[in-house]
Amino acid sequence: MIISPCRALWSMAGLYCLLLHCNDPAGTVEPAPLANASMPPIGRPAGAGHWRMRLDAAHGVDKFGFKDLAAVHWNLPDAALVEHAIANREGDLVKGGAFCAETGAHTGRSPKDKFVVVDSLTEKTVWWEKNGRLAAEKFQLLLDDFITHAKGKTLFAQDLYGGADPKYRIKTRVYTEIAWHAMFIRALLIPPAPTEIAHYVPDFTIVALPSFKADPKRHGVRSETVIALDFNRRIILIGGTSYAGEMKKSVFTTLNYYLPADSVMPMHCSANVGPAGDVALFFGLSGTGKTTLSADPKRTLIGDDEHGWGPHGVFNFEGGCYAKCIRLSPEAEPEIFATTQRFGTVLENVVFDPVTRVCDFDDDSKTENTRAAYPLDFIPNASRSGRAGQPRNIVLLTADAFGVMPPIAKLTPAQAMYHFLSGYTAKVAGTEKGLVGVQPEFSTCFAAPFLPRHPSVYGNLLRELISAHEVDCWLVNTGWTGGIYGVGRRMPIKVTRTLLDAALDGSLRNAKFRTDPYFGFAVPTQVPGVEPHLLHPQKTWQNKLEFDQTARKLVEMFQKNFVQFEPYVDADIRSAAPEVRIAAE
Repeated sequence: MIISPCRALWSMAGLYCLLLHCNDPAGTVEPAPLANASMPPIGRPAGAGHWRMRLDAAHGVDKFGFKDLAAVHWNLPDAALVEHAIANREGDLVKGGAFCAETGAHTGRSPKDKFVVVDSLTEKTVWWEKNGRLAAEKFQLLLDDFITHAKGKTLFAQDLYGGADPKYRIKTRVYTEIAWHAMFIRALLIPPAPTEIAHYVPDFTIVALPSFKADPKRHGVRSETVIALDFNRRIILIGGTSYAGEMKKSVFTTLNYYLPADSVMPMHCSANVGPAGDVALFFGLSGTGKTTLSADPKRTLIGDDEHGWGPHGVFNFEGGCYAKCIRLSPEAEPEIFATTQRFGTVLENVVFDPVTRVCDFDDDSKTENTRAAYPLDFIPNASRSGRAGQPRNIVLLTADAFGVMPPIAKLTPAQAMYHFLSGYTAKVAGTEKGLVGVQPEFSTCFAAPFLPRHPSVYGNLLRELISAHEVDCWLVNTGWTGGIYGVGRRMPIKVTRTLLDAALDGSLRNAKFRTDPYFGFAVPTQVPGVEPHLLHPQKTWQNKLEFDQTARKLVEMFQKNFVQFEPYVDADIRSAAPEVRIAAE
């Protein structure tokens, strides 16, 4: 588990405060003036019932440009942050002790409102086809207006690390105006030790002010919501949204920009490691099972979402998890469910009974995208360091709602690159506003919204690493079998876990394989514990003609999507494209 000494110390101190029923929930306020030249000692001042712990850094708010703030709360522990959140009516405690908040109009990210500053650093290095351009002078106006908007406000500051490997981590300071946002980001990133706070100088600063509304004409943005990144000045501004995931993914985007230059592959994946040190990476988009499948009691969890792969192995970017919890149950996902029943977890948009405070994880009336954010050490078998050796297996996850892809397939390195750059899954009705039926989603590198550089940069890095370490690559379909969404059924998770176990323990290498006539990859014909017909998708459909037509349609979608990458890849990757190898029925 990534258990920072400061996380343990602050949690105990904050809990002590809570148990004493402090009459000063703002006990760590640093009133104006706000210049911070040193770190005062931690201690208990005069006055019964107060526990004051001022852990601010040498590089204070004045260095950033804030003026006339009402107060800043530096590096508060969870218990103190919850006190502020309750006092400010930001949310509620639910049964078990988790804090539950609503994010308002934004129940997910706003990718169309994300912008990168164009300057000499980024002009030729950013993938502008998928990243909004923002002029430097517009960003300066936005920054000035953020600072003006913050006047008179109370802010919460958290000094954190992005990256478990000290060589590659970035020191990230986050200012928020909402207490539970500070609790969220504190759970998701890695708190430094208390001794490191005294001399902490951030590499990057995030300012998240949901109450700030951007002016599209003045600021050069699309709407009142804005996520603006300046890689040169190392500042991220987030306004007009209370969805906390924007902070987390902004850190990920930042690491995606800087790490490739150090020959480190940033990855939108979960990761775990077996008893023999065999590391597995799980790439996948939302809803494919990335978090669920990496939480395996037989293996140690490294992390559930964001990692780097460098010369010395794999390391987590985060110190926490951000799990989807719609239809979460103790039977299907006991470890993740257990995190929702304890203090220190932040729940987003989860419906609960106002009397009993019992959460209803089946209720999607607020959003399908209900979430739980919690420290990684809430998972019993999580890695203590957030680091491990070189991967042995890579798993590309897809939730194929067309129901035509096999539950598992062995990929050649070229096929792995093709499907990595494709980043396919499918969205179904109810997961997004206005979505009807089934729609394919191709998100290159399984991370398109978070890629500041061209996908070929990440694809080439991954291909080199796979070759250097002789990694086995698999495609796993956690989607539908027996028909398209609405006709077939979701692939049983028991089947998926059985197939994954066979892949990760090496036994699947010895299976007999057939070549899929639509997608061209190798599919095992038999796996102990799995009904043989599930390995042949066509056999699970009653209408074979419909299967053939649906499979051909999906193959064509793959081919059309990949045209954009053909100029950047070698011939062997182009030839790995799905291609129908049988005559039409």
